[in-house]
Amino acid sequence: MIPKHVAIIMDGNRRWAKEHNLPAIEGHRRVAIKILEPLIEHAADVGVEYLTLWAWSTENWKRTKGEVGGIMKLLRWGFNSYGMRMYKKGMRIKVIGDISKLDKDIQGLLAKLIELTKNNKRIMVIFALNYGGRDEIFRAVKKASQPDAFPLFLDTAGIPDPDLIIRPGGEKRLSGFLLWQSQYSELLFTDWYMPEFTPKRLDEAITEFMARKRRFGR
Repeated sequence: MIPKHVAIIMDGNRRWAKEHNLPAIEGHRRVAIKILEPLIEHAADVGVEYLTLWAWSTENWKRTKGEVGGIMKLLRWGFNSYGMRMYKKGMRIKVIGDISKLDKDIQGLLAKLIELTKNNKRIMVIFALNYGGRDEIFRAVKKASQPDAFPLFLDTAGIPDPDLIIRPGGEKRLSGFLLWQSQYSELLFTDWYMPEFTPKRLDEAITEFMARKRRFGR
């Protein structure tokens, strides 16, 4: 069965750039301009209903000022241009993470796209921005008055847990990604980088997922 929800830790951008003798920002730029649009389109075409993309973590602010600024420019560009195309193609946009730390204009773009696409049905694309699993849980605990209500205050409330989590780049850890939601997720770690994530590689990941037997603790 096709995974209903695929989540991607978008890793390896800087290492890809270094191996190609390019500045770090060029790895991020390639993902934003060349990789994401065909990948999202293909996910929708093959029947994935939810696609989560971890684009910016709570720890990424520690990077150089130039890299942080460059990525913020890419976010503005992406949500301005591709965001509108996503709307016209029937895709719904959602954001998880504490976006209050992002610049006000980026927050405004996100709010506009979330509202604009709220009735779209083709695929829900979830951008994890200023997201960290511990931070999400901490914020939910502060809001929940009863333990049973805790999941309702997670950023992902109403979204099914990911069936498949893919991390390009060679690292074999989740780094705090969807800590609560990933309990029974199938994990796939690859040696190729996010700037090399083609629709064909998504097909290969889904094929591997479909060959696995999921027991959910039984």
